[in-house]
Amino acid sequence: MSDDLSKKPLDSTRVNVNESWELDYWSKKIGVTKERLKEAVKAVGTSAAAVQKYLGK
Repeated sequence: MSDDLSKKPLDSTRVNVNESWELDYWSKKIGVTKERLKEAVKAVGTSAAAVQKYLGK
C-alpha cells in the first residue's frame, strides 16, 4: 500500500494491528513505526485514544 490514507478503518476508535493495511494506516496516521504501534497496543489495548495517549500523541 502506498501513502494513500483514503482507505480507512470502519471503526476509527480501535487500532487493529492484525490487518497489514490497518497497521500501515495507523502507523502513518499516528507517526510511529509499526513495531512501536504493536508495542503500544499490547500495553494499553486497541483503543485509538489510549494508544495515542500512551505514545504521547
